[in-house]
Amino acid sequence: MTGASNRQIVVAARPDGDARRSDFAFAEQPVPVPGAGEVLTRSLLISIDPYQRSLMGNAASELPPIALGQPMSGPVVAIVEQSRHPDFAVGDHVVAWSGWQQYGLSDGADLRRLDPDAAPLSTALGVLGHTGLTAWLGTTTFMDPRPGGTVVVTAAAGSVGSLAAQLAKRRGHRVVGIAGGADKVRSLTRDLGLDAAVDYKAADFAEQLAHALPDGLDGLLDNVGGAVFEALMPHVNHHAHIAIAGLIAQYGHPGAPPGPNRLPALLRLFLYRFVQIRGFAMPDHVASYPAFLADVAPLVAHGAITYSEEFVDGFDSIPDAFLRLYDRRNPNRGKLIARVG
Repeated sequence: MTGASNRQIVVAARPDGDARRSDFAFAEQPVPVPGAGEVLTRSLLISIDPYQRSLMGNAASELPPIALGQPMSGPVVAIVEQSRHPDFAVGDHVVAWSGWQQYGLSDGADLRRLDPDAAPLSTALGVLGHTGLTAWLGTTTFMDPRPGGTVVVTAAAGSVGSLAAQLAKRRGHRVVGIAGGADKVRSLTRDLGLDAAVDYKAADFAEQLAHALPDGLDGLLDNVGGAVFEALMPHVNHHAHIAIAGLIAQYGHPGAPPGPNRLPALLRLFLYRFVQIRGFAMPDHVASYPAFLADVAPLVAHGAITYSEEFVDGFDSIPDAFLRLYDRRNPNRGKLIARVG
C-alpha cells in the first residue's frame, strides 16, 4: 500500500432538482489501515443506482442526506486486501457498502462473502444483489394480488422491475410492464415474456394503458411515482395491493408537482376500493438475503431468469453514468455498474 491513495467521489453540493455534474467532486484520502477486527477492501465493481439521488439531499425521501464532502454511499463488489477479522481472509470477494471510493474499511458487519464460481460477481449488485432483493420483497412480501390477477410493474426494463415482472409471471399472474421507449417495450414481451407492455413516453400512453388493462390491475409494484402512478390510478381494482419500491420520477423534485391535486382521488381509492398500499426499503430487510438467494439464485443459475447489465469503465466515469440514469434521451439498460478494479 506504500504510496497508494484512496480516490473518492464525494457529494459536493445539494442539488436543486435533478443532480448535475458540479454536485460531485473527486477527492483523495490515505488508504485506511485496518485495526483489530477490521477489513480493508479494494473495490472492483461499483453500483450506480437511481436512489442515490435521494442521498444527496433536497430530495423526496426520508433518508438522511450524506454529509457534504463525504463519498456517495452504496454497494460494491470488492476484494479483501488486508484483514484483521477472523471471518475474512485476504483474497476473499465480498459485497461491501463502501460506496464510491476505491478502498473501504469495515468491521465485517456489512460484508457478504461471494463465491466467484457460483455466479458472475456483477450479479451481486443486481439480480442477486440489493436490486434483486428489492424485486423479490415487492413480489413475495409486500404485494399479494389475487391468484391469476393482473400485476403491473413500472420501470419494468430496469434492474428491479425486470426481475419483479418475471417473478410475478412465475407466480401465475398476468403481468403488464411499463417502460420508456419502443425498444424497451418490445423487449418486455419478447425477452421477458410479459403479457403486455406500455410505453409511458408515447403520445397515446393513456390509450395503451386502457388496452393493456381491460380488467384493471390487482397488483402494482411501483418504482417510479409521479405521472405514471397517476395514470394508473383509474385502473386500480377493488382490494388491489400496491407496493412502492421507488420514486425515481420524484427524487429530485420534493415539492408538489404542477397540475391538479390527485390526493382526493388517491383517498377515494383507499376508502371505496379498499386498496392496500405499502412502502418498503431494502435496507430494512437484509435479514431476508438467505431466503431470497435460496429462491432466486437457482433460477439465475439455470437460465430461468433473464437479466441485463450495463458496464462503464473507470472510476472517473461514475458521475456521468449516474446522471444518465435521469437522461431520457440516452437511457441505460438494466443494472448500471462501473468496473474500477
